[in-house]
Amino acid sequence: MSNQPSIDSLVGAAIAANRRQPAQDRSLRTVARILDAASSLLTQMPLEDVTTRRIASEPGLSVGAVYRFFPDGQSIIDAIAVGHVLQFRSMVDKDVMRPLLQQRQHLSAFGGDPSVVLDRMIDAYVLYLDAHPDFRTISFGRHISAATKARQASPRTGLPAMLTTFMVERLRFRFTPELELTLNVASEGGERLIAYAYEQPTREERDVVIGETKKMLAGYLFSGK
Repeated sequence: MSNQPSIDSLVGAAIAANRRQPAQDRSLRTVARILDAASSLLTQMPLEDVTTRRIASEPGLSVGAVYRFFPDGQSIIDAIAVGHVLQFRSMVDKDVMRPLLQQRQHLSAFGGDPSVVLDRMIDAYVLYLDAHPDFRTISFGRHISAATKARQASPRTGLPAMLTTFMVERLRFRFTPELELTLNVASEGGERLIAYAYEQPTREERDVVIGETKKMLAGYLFSGK
């Protein structure tokens, strides 16, 4: 994968699904090679063809090496997805949130419109999807396991966490079960609509759908609140 996090970060993201935690540099490099090989294959063929044995046939790997760290293909897919979520979250925090929040406190940095943050987050997500076709394949095909998705979609991680931080700390929303549900619905709906946007035949039509998605989510999250 291009622009990947460090090997240690990739391994850390994979730990939950791994049979054992790598402890030596050679093990770290092996895990990184497995994830890189799987990511490369995801850009070349349908996900259902990216089997554990197909990954193991890549140069420098073996079936034994793959199964040493990953019990099955799903755990590899989950590790790749989690690595991307962590990388995207870091990118948004650095390139979107920090510059906005460093300008001024609260809403003055957004011209009084909190949807500006949502708009920029979605723009950053689209750029990230464009740059990482392996993540598009996993995310749009809804191939992340339920357990991993629950962890990454919770209010403590991923894009919902960034929205939660913004709405609770900057807009002074009170964190409640109702707000948690609102954020989860927005995240799920936005994910499906962006996948629909990428199904459009032209980039222009894709961007129209993304624009409508922004308006719908902003109205749902901020109108009347």
